[in-house]
Amino acid sequence: MFILKSWRYTFTKAQVVFKILSLCLNCNAVVELLKDEDVHGVIGPQVSSEETFFTELGQKVHVPIISFTARTSALPYKQNSYFVRTTPDDAIQAKALATICKGFEWPEVTVLYEDIDYGNQFVSRVNKALQEVEIGLAYMIAIFESAEDSHLLKELKKLTTKQTRVFLVHMNPSLGYRLFTLAKGAGLMSEGYAWIITDSLSSFISSMDFDTRVSMEGVLGIRPYISRSKDLESFQERWKRNMFMKNTSNSVMELNVYGLWAYDTVTALAMAVESIVSGNSTLVNVSRTTNESDKTTLKISTFGPRLLEELSRTHFKGLSGDFQLVGGILKPSTFEILNVIGSGEKIVGFWTPDRGIIREWSSISETNYSTSTKELRSIIWPGDSITRPKGWAIPASGKLRVGIPWKHGFTEFIGMTTEPGTSHRTGFSIDIFLAALEALPFPVNYEFIDDNDTNNSNWSYDDMLRKIPDQFDVVVGDITIWAPRATHVDFSLPYSESGVILVVKNKKPFDMWIFVKPLRWDLWLAIIMSCILMGIVLRILEHRVTSNETDPMRAQNVRPRTAYWSPVTVLAFPERDMVSNNWSVLVLLFWLFMAFILMQSYTANLSAILIVDQLQFAFSDNYFVGCQDASFMKEFLIEQLHISESRLRSYASADEYHNAMSLGSKNGGIDAIFDEIPYMKLLLNKYDSQYKMVGPTYKTGGFGFAFPVGSPLVSHFSKAILDVTQGPNMTTIEQTNFGPGYSSQDPLSSRISQQTSSLTLYEFAGLFFIIGSITILALFCSETTIGRKVTDKTAYFIHKYFYFKTSKNNSVDGTASVDGDSVQYGVEEIMQNNLSAFAPGEVINEHGIEETVQNGYEEIDETLSQVNYDDAAQNLGMPIDCNMERNS
Repeated sequence: MFILKSWRYTFTKAQVVFKILSLCLNCNAVVELLKDEDVHGVIGPQVSSEETFFTELGQKVHVPIISFTARTSALPYKQNSYFVRTTPDDAIQAKALATICKGFEWPEVTVLYEDIDYGNQFVSRVNKALQEVEIGLAYMIAIFESAEDSHLLKELKKLTTKQTRVFLVHMNPSLGYRLFTLAKGAGLMSEGYAWIITDSLSSFISSMDFDTRVSMEGVLGIRPYISRSKDLESFQERWKRNMFMKNTSNSVMELNVYGLWAYDTVTALAMAVESIVSGNSTLVNVSRTTNESDKTTLKISTFGPRLLEELSRTHFKGLSGDFQLVGGILKPSTFEILNVIGSGEKIVGFWTPDRGIIREWSSISETNYSTSTKELRSIIWPGDSITRPKGWAIPASGKLRVGIPWKHGFTEFIGMTTEPGTSHRTGFSIDIFLAALEALPFPVNYEFIDDNDTNNSNWSYDDMLRKIPDQFDVVVGDITIWAPRATHVDFSLPYSESGVILVVKNKKPFDMWIFVKPLRWDLWLAIIMSCILMGIVLRILEHRVTSNETDPMRAQNVRPRTAYWSPVTVLAFPERDMVSNNWSVLVLLFWLFMAFILMQSYTANLSAILIVDQLQFAFSDNYFVGCQDASFMKEFLIEQLHISESRLRSYASADEYHNAMSLGSKNGGIDAIFDEIPYMKLLLNKYDSQYKMVGPTYKTGGFGFAFPVGSPLVSHFSKAILDVTQGPNMTTIEQTNFGPGYSSQDPLSSRISQQTSSLTLYEFAGLFFIIGSITILALFCSETTIGRKVTDKTAYFIHKYFYFKTSKNNSVDGTASVDGDSVQYGVEEIMQNNLSAFAPGEVINEHGIEETVQNGYEEIDETLSQVNYDDAAQNLGMPIDCNMERNS
């Protein structure tokens, strides 16, 4: 605890003794002092471990605890309102550091800090600030101040095995000096590395010895910016003069920002006290309260709350800059960015809370917040390099350790070709990896390391991924991107198809009677019966046709047989004149309509049967399911699809799958396979039509490369994979490993399971109803007396109505016309004359009536034709005697 020495401010208007403590006391000594003296303010503590104690103590006795070293607080302001920090909050410094890392495009940072409460709180703020700008915190290394050099060197050597090359250091000067000296000896201050120090080190650079500065060359740091002023220069001169007078060793301690904050703190406190006690001599009163913990009496200050209030309103231009408290904390200030060069330092830019990174500091405020490091002056990085470190690199071994899951199945993805004295890795995954290496913007040295499944019967992909990053920097192979694995590794973008599907046997129902399967038995029976009935109906309709109305080339005895076969022959010989009766034509018309619909439906259903598998797969208690050995499939099927583990059997290759499917579940094999699409497409390509994909596709991430969590290589390889998979060489890579004609872009049409069934009579009942109704109507009208009379009457009225309308239209046009009544009278007279030819009582057969009616219609037609002729002649202006024409 650091407290100011007790002194007196004697005011002319108020003879008040105000005590400000200034002794190096521990906690117990401060408590004793609070019991014995009238204390109204405490400057301190200096040690962060004492902050909580003094915060609670100040809150209890209403005494402001004023600290110019504390940068964080464990409690919110409302709970520690008597704890005043005259320094900026570390959250502001963390934001500045995160902005700088973002500007240099570093993907992740490693933090080395002193293992104390203050260090832990700072790391928490830095982690939050880095997350806001999407920068990863790769590692956090806590170091005790008392740690020996051997321990520091051990931690530094660990960093050489990591990919991260950006290190943020936050610790006290004595520990930080030792760290950088050892880091230079360990090779961590060479080209490609980036080191950043916080103000806990950068504020003391001027007091470092020569060797420490040399070891820190190229380091970047930030610290609060102190603007130059005449008051500051005058104070520094007095400081040096006093130090020379008191120090005989000729070594003068440089005045840093902490000393300036201390000076401004005392100044602000004196101004607040002077403002309060001026003109009031009876202001200071105290009361006593009992401490419940030790039953002692502590004095509660009534002056403390007034002092706290006045201190929060104090605002002046101090040596360190503007002094103003906001929420019990010094108002955020500007940070300067420095670069350690040789035995000195160089200011390369500034950071402000409002403007971000800027090249020159000015009081002019700008609205834009900049994160671009292009605003900075040139920087010398470790190793005397002027090239900005990219923030990561291949580990110190010099080669990227590439793990290969070596197994004896599905070698199309991972295989090996052996030649005398050497062996080469082959396969689709290897070709994608090598193509991605060529697409990277930087060269990478690598070495393949096999992880052989033959050495361990329980080997799995998950076990191999857990060896990252201890044994592998990346794992290349048919590694499925799966959510449970993403907790301990990062995946690149996928380079293969994704999804899990079900494959079953393709039992196509092909046999010699395949042609009858499109229609069910009831529909076949209905068609046959319809043909028979239709032949009978046509025979009935056609038997009344006389021989002079038919084709003279056709024999009379042939016509009945032809009528029977008309429903069938009309389909094969539509151009032949099969029937003569108009009702027969009507029936055949609707029959042809129904027949064409049946033929088209038959053709479509037969095509579906020939193309689409009719297998209806469903799991039963006797079925066993196959999955790939050592993969995540077993866990996936148990947890996601809830398939019992006792029904699962593991296999390692397409041949093993085929043999097991050939045996079937009853003979120790399987009846279905659950696996990823790339594997199953290989199985289907190899065994063609023996198997089939059915059911839905269950989502997975596809195949990708696995990296350590937070590895910067992930983004680079993901972009390279996109360039490869979307490039022109992707098809060549696929066909080289999987065979000609293979393409991941082929649609999986064969996986669709259509449930095509035979067509039944019910689907065509409407057609049969229509053709049946027309057939019955034709029989009724042609073969019954009532039907013929209705037909004759209907024909008569149609003729009458037609010629009546024609006569009416001619009269409207002003032309000569024939009276409708006379036409009607003529028609009736003709019909009566024809019927009177039969003697009374003479039996008239149907043929005679029909022949008489037919003769009557012929005379009517001749009469009407003459009428039409007379009308035409009248229209042409030809005088014709209608009566004479009629009589003749």
